[in-house]
Amino acid sequence: MELIIDRVTKQYKNKIAVDRLSFTLKTGVTGLLGANGAGKTALMRMICGILLPDGGTIALDEIPVTDQRYRSVLGYLPQEFGYYPEFSGRDFLLYFSALKGLTKSEAKLRTEELLELVGLADVAKKKIRTYSGGMRQRLGIAQALLNRPKVLVLDEPTAGLDPKERVKFRNIIEEIGRENIVLLSTHIVSDI
Repeated sequence: MELIIDRVTKQYKNKIAVDRLSFTLKTGVTGLLGANGAGKTALMRMICGILLPDGGTIALDEIPVTDQRYRSVLGYLPQEFGYYPEFSGRDFLLYFSALKGLTKSEAKLRTEELLELVGLADVAKKKIRTYSGGMRQRLGIAQALLNRPKVLVLDEPTAGLDPKERVKFRNIIEEIGRENIVLLSTHIVSDI
């Protein structure tokens, strides 16, 4: 499995965010380290097919990122992910399970598994508006993992997590990276 980024460019008016960037990602965890404004988020959005490059191509085993087959194996946690404050954590994951095409039985099973994994099982019935920033971030991580992605893209995933949660998160990512491609961006050196 290879995710090939080939001469990708993205420009916003006078600013070049990504300039003819080429690299190949294989199974494992790869970190993007850079200051705010360095183009990490633009690159990740292009890898997720949300933002189209001005030049170059991105494909997983020759499947372009715009193809539904690619989207079905993609997990994405944006830097700022939207949530529905009146949903419970469980309902939020069940809703996203439906959007990602999981059957009802798969959705229920995967939701409970992920709530346990990210340490939210005890607050699964509570409304998201009552969650702390770290709890919402862990819910976002669970959302990105719902469809057992082969390509997992995480933009600043440890924002709002306390030191203990960061260690747990790194362990989860290490486990996922054993069989999948994980791309993680941060401006925090210790996260890499």
